[in-house]
Amino acid sequence: MPEGDTVYQAAARLAAVLTDRVLTTGELRHPHLSTVDLKGRLALAPRTVGKHLFLRFDRELSFHSHLGLDGTWQVLPRSARWRKPAFQARAVFATAEHQAVGFLLHEMALVPTGEEDRLVSHLGPDLLDPTWNDTHATRALQRLTATPDREIGDALLDQRVMAGIGNVYRAEVCHLLGVSPWTPVSDVDCVEAIRISRELLDRNKLTPDRNTTGDPRRGRALWVYGRTRTGCLRCGGRVMAGTQGEGVRERVAYYCPHCQPGPTG
Repeated sequence: MPEGDTVYQAAARLAAVLTDRVLTTGELRHPHLSTVDLKGRLALAPRTVGKHLFLRFDRELSFHSHLGLDGTWQVLPRSARWRKPAFQARAVFATAEHQAVGFLLHEMALVPTGEEDRLVSHLGPDLLDPTWNDTHATRALQRLTATPDREIGDALLDQRVMAGIGNVYRAEVCHLLGVSPWTPVSDVDCVEAIRISRELLDRNKLTPDRNTTGDPRRGRALWVYGRTRTGCLRCGGRVMAGTQGEGVRERVAYYCPHCQPGPTG
């Protein structure tokens, strides 16, 4: 599932083949952008903000996209065949040696580079911001604690609180905090929640195989997420799954009742 670390990795792959290279193909397959041709543009270093990706080009132009639940980027040699259907391609960038294809991208837009922040101003502090400091941590804490009776699992998924956490990290952070996802924010060590969230994302930002436990053995990468059949990696007890959120925000929340006491869904 695309989360902040997934987007960060995508940006790194794109940077490796596009940065400081001239596009020989620059197609955007979107009704509002289909007439745009970026061929001849010089690609610059990309930028990520949470789950949002900005591909930057010369002459102060940025292409913004979001992976949503099903978006992905493929980086391939110029002559290689795509590994997904062509009708799912939303952005096609190529240089003399490589091609980068964005499939099922969401929220596509072209904006002046100086206006990027307008598209992400609603987000909380980016947990993978390379300039992260005490100011970012303070802002995150203020936003996380602003609604004390809110369920911690719901708050962690809210990109307006902190940008970058998805459903996998929501489950793993709650487990490491020792609380159920339905625990009120007021009953959680929020400073520790922010620290763990940032640590896990940072640890995995350049690793294709996501791991929150530090155990490299197969089947032992996650504490509780998706482990309803195999059990909690810490205590071996049964992992439960409930739903949290409403409407389009509803997600499955995994937790271990033994290791994570508290309210349940």
